[in-house]
Amino acid sequence: MSYLPVKQLLQTEPGQTVTVKGWVRTKRESKNAVFIALNDGSTIHTIQAVAEAGQLPDETLRLITTGACVAITGELVASQGAGQAVEVKITDVHIYGPADPEKYPLQPKRHSLEFLREIAHLRPRTNTFSAILRVRHALAFAVHKYYNDNGFYYLNTPIITASDAEGAGEMFRVSTLDPMNPPKTEEGKIDYSQDFFGRETNLTVSGQLEGELGALALGKIYTFGPTFRAENSNTTRHLAEFWMIEPEMAFFELEDNMNLAEDFVKSVIRYALDHCADDLAFLDNRLKEEEKTKKKEEQSEMSLLDKLRFVVDNDFERLTYTQAVEILRNSKPAKKGQFQYEVSWGIDLQSEHERYLVEKHFKKPVILTNYPREIKAFYMKQDDAPATNERGDVFGPTVRAMDVLFPGIGEIIGGSQREDDLDKLTARMHEVGIEPEAIWWYLDTRRFGSAPHAGFGLGFERLVLFVTGMGNIRDVIPFPRTPKSAEF
Repeated sequence: MSYLPVKQLLQTEPGQTVTVKGWVRTKRESKNAVFIALNDGSTIHTIQAVAEAGQLPDETLRLITTGACVAITGELVASQGAGQAVEVKITDVHIYGPADPEKYPLQPKRHSLEFLREIAHLRPRTNTFSAILRVRHALAFAVHKYYNDNGFYYLNTPIITASDAEGAGEMFRVSTLDPMNPPKTEEGKIDYSQDFFGRETNLTVSGQLEGELGALALGKIYTFGPTFRAENSNTTRHLAEFWMIEPEMAFFELEDNMNLAEDFVKSVIRYALDHCADDLAFLDNRLKEEEKTKKKEEQSEMSLLDKLRFVVDNDFERLTYTQAVEILRNSKPAKKGQFQYEVSWGIDLQSEHERYLVEKHFKKPVILTNYPREIKAFYMKQDDAPATNERGDVFGPTVRAMDVLFPGIGEIIGGSQREDDLDKLTARMHEVGIEPEAIWWYLDTRRFGSAPHAGFGLGFERLVLFVTGMGNIRDVIPFPRTPKSAEF
C-alpha cells in the first residue's frame, strides 16, 4: 500500500485500504479492542488505529508501546469516537523499532520544559515541540517568500570573519593552532600569521557589513543565517548560536526602513496564522493553561492568538526616543518608583520600559527612532541636529536608528539608516576605537559610489518565541547552545 502522512489521512474519505507509518503515542486495551494513537510529525493530531481483541499476536502487541515506530495497514473507516472523522481498522502491523517502556523517557504524562531540554534529541516527538518546529519551518519559509516576492536577493554572508560588526568583542575565535603550544611572536603574543587564515578570525556576530556591500551593488538583499555571541548570559532571551534575518536596501532612508520592517513582520505572522492554525490553536491553549498558574496581576491580558492578531491588525505607533523618554518619565510607574531602572535621556531603554510603551501606553506595537548616538553602533547615520523636546530642551546628538517593540517581548527588530558619508563614518569609528584599516573594504563602498541605504536585523528565535508564546528562547530552536551547554 502507498504510505500517506497522518495529516493527509485525516482529510481522506473513508472506504479505502491505507498504510500509515509513525510513532506510537498511546496504546489502550479494552475487552473488545486495542486502540493505538499514531503520530508521524506531519500534524499536531494523531490518527487512531483499532484492532479487535485477540486479532494481533501477543508478541506484536507487546512491542506496541509509547515511542515505538510502526507501520499499520488497514481500512480507513468513519471514526466511532469523537475528535476525528476517520480511523484505521487494522489488518496488519509491522514493527520498525520498539521502545523499551522501562527506559523510554517520553511516557504519556506531563513533562517539564527543563526536563525536555535535557533530552532535546527526543523532545520533537512531543506535541509542544513538534508544533514549535512546524511553526518555525513555516516562518522560515515565509521569510524567504516575502523577500523573493519583493525583489530581494538572498546573500550568503561569511560565517568565519575577521571583523566584528557590532564592536562588542564577544566573539568565538576560530583557529587551527595548537591550543597547548601555539607559536609566539618575538613579543610573546600568539602568532596568528601562522594560523590557517594568517590572521585572527572569529565566528560572525552579524552579516550586516557584508550585506551592505551586496545592497550597494544588487539594490536589495537579505541574509538569513547563523550568528554567534560569546556572551556568558544565562537568561530566557539569549543564545550563543542563533539565526538572524538582515535585509539591506540601497536608496532606502529611515522612513522606508520602518515601512519595510512593519510590512515584513505582519506578513510572516499572517502566514503563520493562515498555515499553522492547528499548531497555533494547541499552543494558544497551552499558554492559557500556563497563565492559570500565575498570580492574577502577572497574567497576560491577551491570549496568544489575540497577540498575533494584535500585531497584524494594528498600525505600529511611531515616535522618537526623546518622545518616548518624556512619556516614560511622566508615567505612573516612574512617578511611583515602580520601574527597576530609572528613566533619563541617554539611557539604553530596558525591556520594562519598552513593554510599558507597547502594552500599557499605546496598546499596540511601537517603532522608536532617533536614538542617542552614544548608545548605538558606529555605522548608523548621524542626524543633522541634536534632539529637542516640546519644552525646547536640547539633548545630545542622535542617529537615524529604529527599534520595533512587540507586546510581551520588547525589542524584536533593530535597524537604522546607515552612515553613507565617509568622513563622518571614519570619525565615528575613531571615537569608538575601531581602526578604519581593519575594514577598508567596508569604507570603499563610501569612497566609490556611496549611496543612501538602510537595513535592520531580526533575531529569528525572537520571532519564533513571540509567535509560539513560549517563555524561554531555548525552547524555540532544536538544539540550543548556551554557556556550559553544547550537547547533541
